[in-house]
Amino acid sequence: MLDLLVPFLLALLPIIWLVIALCALHMEAWLASFTSLAVCAVVALTYFGMAPVNAATAALEGFLFALWPIVIVIIAAVFTYNLTVHTGAMDVIKQMLTSVSSDKRVLTLLIGWCFGGFLEGMAGFGTAVAIPAGMLAGLGINPIIAIVACLIANGTPTMFGSIGIPTTTLATITGIDPITLGGVQSLQVALFVVACPILMVMLVGGGPRALKGVLPITLAAGISFAVPEILAAHFISANLPDVVASVVSLIVTFVMALRTRDREVPEEYRLSIPEAAEAITVKRALVSWSPFILIFVVLLLTSKLVPFIAEPLSSIATKATIYSGEGAATLTFTWINTPGVLIMACGIIGGIIQHCSFKDMLKVLGDTCKQMFKTILTMLGVLGMAKIMGYAGMISAVAAFFVGTLGGMFPLVSPILGALGTFVTGSGTSSELLFGNVQVEAARAIGVNETWLAAANSLGTSAGKMLAPQSIAIGCAACGLSGKDGEILGKIAPYAFGFVIAMSALVYVGAVMGL
Repeated sequence: MLDLLVPFLLALLPIIWLVIALCALHMEAWLASFTSLAVCAVVALTYFGMAPVNAATAALEGFLFALWPIVIVIIAAVFTYNLTVHTGAMDVIKQMLTSVSSDKRVLTLLIGWCFGGFLEGMAGFGTAVAIPAGMLAGLGINPIIAIVACLIANGTPTMFGSIGIPTTTLATITGIDPITLGGVQSLQVALFVVACPILMVMLVGGGPRALKGVLPITLAAGISFAVPEILAAHFISANLPDVVASVVSLIVTFVMALRTRDREVPEEYRLSIPEAAEAITVKRALVSWSPFILIFVVLLLTSKLVPFIAEPLSSIATKATIYSGEGAATLTFTWINTPGVLIMACGIIGGIIQHCSFKDMLKVLGDTCKQMFKTILTMLGVLGMAKIMGYAGMISAVAAFFVGTLGGMFPLVSPILGALGTFVTGSGTSSELLFGNVQVEAARAIGVNETWLAAANSLGTSAGKMLAPQSIAIGCAACGLSGKDGEILGKIAPYAFGFVIAMSALVYVGAVMGL
């Protein structure tokens, strides 16, 4: 046992330091990630015997993989959102969403669940908590309740957030086909997707009695998200499940809300919403939504569903081998048919449609890069660390310990590892990079379906996202609740832990059944 324990503890040392740096020392995420990278390099060079040139090229591979395609997606997605704020289009979108009901339960579904899911699918990185929570608080919902509701909503879409970057990243590092992986992920998370709107309504309404009168629309909001997500993951790509699902759910929930808006809302659930200053025409609505409509259409047309477009564009790519040691991966840099480039192009075209000057667009882009700079540094540090851990054998050491001590019970901890990774880093993508290969290696050792356990890591990121200090801090900042992080953590913790327990049971049963 000692021969497994020592390498296990040393292999986990960079992650342990990351937890201490973030949670105990309250170090900024980018600094914590780079100091963890340094710890990782020292352990790899000393105990695991990695050559210095191999450690350097492994880190470089991680940096390059972070920059393309991950960072370009982050910048493009957040730029598109910021541009809609700059042009005033986001105000129109908000007005449309709040025009259908004065019931805070229904508005929580529309804004926190449907629109929040759309923002997670398009941009991620806190937008799906900050924006909906700020909107709900602005409408009169208790800001702490608004933040907790949006944290619940932001959990399940994490794996397909930011145009599917967590899933495509996991597929890349594990070698699993992204469509196959996404299909399994969507099935694992389906029950939790349906549960989230129910929990949100109960939260904002003060208990189970809040479901009275809105149970049909609540169930519809969840089911109309879960089913399209499964279909999109199986038949389109890993980039679009959140986007497709949130659009369908938004339409279904919006229509059902319109059909019931003449019903009297009980006083305890009624909000006072000011009349709109200006009516929204179809043209104005289409102009406001144009960047997101374009992104949806373009990503659909360049997906595997349309091979005569996707394949020629995907062939415009460069392959490179960066790592200098044995077992080096080949990186593929796709220059056109990659979500970041396509989203950026759609954002610019949408800005033109919204009559935004190129000068203003450049300013918004510059401001976005400044806004995301520390997030980019964090991604570089985490990816560099993940690559060194993988090539040095540190990931294998972690897997060997869990398999050696847990054996066939390992699937019980699969979602817990995913949750831990997201809690520590605040990023589903980072969690996949830290523990994705641990899941695959463990699956091989105990004879379980590799895709099932890889997907389980993504499932766990959902619960971890709810608890992540970064997510809570973003919500507090959006609602002006500085210093309330601890209170919110206490309120969201039961939901997150409940999800982890249920997820662990689901994954274990599935592994036993041979799924």
